[in-house]
Amino acid sequence: MTSPSFSAPLPTSVSVSDGAPPTPEQAEPAGSARTGVASKRDVVVGVLALQGDVREHIATIVSLGGRAMPVRRASELAAIDGLIIPGGESTTMDKLTRAVGLAEPLRAMIRDGMPVFGSCAGMIMLADVVADPSNDRFGNPQRTLGGLDMVVRRNAFGRQRESFETNVSFSELAATGDAGAEDPVRAVFIRAPWVEKVGDDVEILAQVPASATPQAGPSDGTGTGLEPVARIVAVRSRNLLATSFHPEVTGERRVHELFIRMIRGEA
Repeated sequence: MTSPSFSAPLPTSVSVSDGAPPTPEQAEPAGSARTGVASKRDVVVGVLALQGDVREHIATIVSLGGRAMPVRRASELAAIDGLIIPGGESTTMDKLTRAVGLAEPLRAMIRDGMPVFGSCAGMIMLADVVADPSNDRFGNPQRTLGGLDMVVRRNAFGRQRESFETNVSFSELAATGDAGAEDPVRAVFIRAPWVEKVGDDVEILAQVPASATPQAGPSDGTGTGLEPVARIVAVRSRNLLATSFHPEVTGERRVHELFIRMIRGEA
């Protein structure tokens, strides 16, 4: 996905109330009345803010009654309950997380069980294996944060001009707003990866059926002429969630709501 440009700096913290995370003295008691799915317990969701569609994820979390903050440095990780890795360029994210000293702290927190949701490039960053990694000028393949026992392929659905939308069935969702739990998710794929293989502990949540799968194949062009088959586009393993598509750009809130429930231990 091409990174969006932002004309104003990102906020240091966003909430539905006052724009700053609550102090322990200000935190609301469990069960207090508040609009949104975060009413049972305040959670703070970090969004990796080095590159990609950060604002859209923050806005979605806030619309659900949650608190969100951009994360740019390792010292900010202690303030969050879970992390979103947004869509963008996985190779750029890899380089930037290492450059600012975030890569190793993030790997450690993932190993320790921190809930993380990756969309598009974020899915690639959470994969243990990339089938077609980009190489730097020294021939070194791109790195990931890992955590999800799966193989992903970058740009698998094609380049920017092959971007598309389709409806997918998505398990484990709950009703949110006007959308029912069983309603399909409108999925937007922009230079999107797909999952080619999953390990035993990875649950498949959504697939693009063969009838709706473009025939683009791998990004190097060798996939032209492949028979369309169903492709895995959403997975979960314990506290890790990943989607090939961008729920944050369509007004779809149920995937983020699922992630908040995962953070709380309710899903």
